Amino acid sequence: MKTRTTHAELGEGFFDLVKPAAFPQTILRYRNQRAAASVGLDLLSDEQWIAHFGRFEPLPGSFVQPLALRYHGHQFQTYNADLGDGRGFLFAQLEDQDGRLMDLGTKGSGRTPWSRGGDGRLTLKGGVREVLATTMLEALGVNTSRSLSLIETGEELERGDEPSPTRSSVLVRLSHSHVRIGTFQRLSYFKETERLQTLLDHSVLTYYPELWTDGDNARAASFLGAVAENVAKTGARWIVAGFVHGVLNTDNINVTGESFDYGPWRFLPTYDPAFTAAYFDESGLYAFGRQPDALAWNLTRLAECLLPLGEHEALEVGLNRFWPAFRHEVWTAMLGRLGLAPQGDERDASLVTDIFAFLYESQAPYEQFFFDWRGGSLSAERAAASPSAEFYQHPSFTPIRDAFAGYEPTVGVTLEHAYWQRQKPRTMLIDEMEAIWAPIAESDDWGAFHTALSEIDEMRRAYG
Repeated sequence: MKTRTTHAELGEGFFDLVKPAAFPQTILRYRNQRAAASVGLDLLSDEQWIAHFGRFEPLPGSFVQPLALRYHGHQFQTYNADLGDGRGFLFAQLEDQDGRLMDLGTKGSGRTPWSRGGDGRLTLKGGVREVLATTMLEALGVNTSRSLSLIETGEELERGDEPSPTRSSVLVRLSHSHVRIGTFQRLSYFKETERLQTLLDHSVLTYYPELWTDGDNARAASFLGAVAENVAKTGARWIVAGFVHGVLNTDNINVTGESFDYGPWRFLPTYDPAFTAAYFDESGLYAFGRQPDALAWNLTRLAECLLPLGEHEALEVGLNRFWPAFRHEVWTAMLGRLGLAPQGDERDASLVTDIFAFLYESQAPYEQFFFDWRGGSLSAERAAASPSAEFYQHPSFTPIRDAFAGYEPTVGVTLEHAYWQRQKPRTMLIDEMEAIWAPIAESDDWGAFHTALSEIDEMRRAYG
């Protein structure tokens, strides 16, 4: 374990020192050993684990006191200058096995100066949902934060959007960055140009060191372009995974493009561009098919913040890297899920267009399609025996079947893994998530939760 305190080096104005809540209980419900091993925490005993991630005793060599980070943000495209870490903090920073800086951030760890009257807590159901979301997305190839730890904390919480009182928890996430677009927005709002430069330099040196040599005048535009491409990659992989984040506010988009902070997320049952995750998203602003536009809008807000630090035309060029990157990454991600070797942009784009047209017109189950056609024509026999076989008789599937004949499976793609012998893929639709939660709520039965995690891990290994 190699700990660091890099974020604290930003200095005053970027965070507040806070104290964790003291919980009446600390019952370990989930520890991610694979994620823990990546940062040298896998050898902790359960007692040590709870001490660090339930009572938040400092990790040696990292922060003595947690940091509640300061930021602003557009929430549903309305600016809110009263944001910041309201129920979480940056607990520690470590290096992973590749030397990358990684953050341990919390959710439900108590009140901070930015709690805005809230209790600073996380429901146990919210914690379970985030573990399932991150595990599923990682298995599907999305660049996501990972849920490291979930501990039940023994409090009864009142919530207006679910049966109350409800059980409480504290979650620890492992992620590459907690520097958000909203972090830049706060400094821009207060016209703190020197700190804005400090944050830009910190972000480049920490996350994009290859851009440092671009020089002061070009650095902002190069940074914006790199962020735009990474955000595009994540957005494209959400689309191919059939995932709806639900709350794409600027404070939920970080500078590494890593997907994080899961609230009302959903997976699509069938292809529907208007499908929304959040009941409060009445206009469908963050609907499945509008997610790329939302990400581009958020990146434009980052570009505005960087105007004092770069040239307008160069920043525009950096911002415009988003859409080409998004389109190309959709093709790449689609072929990756299907296990097919690329055949050239024009041909790949045509196949992807045909697939989305088929999924829309036929309303075939979204995840089942990718499961059935792993390896393209390699899976023709499997697909013919699938519960979705009748959908593949739809006229819109004909060009896909024809196109598959010209694609070869990616090197190493086979159907030998036990996962591909199933009739149906592991999915995480809303009714399935509720079925996992129900026995926990009713009888403290975690069997379905652990079964789901085991099946998701099987899927991850099958995809390689």
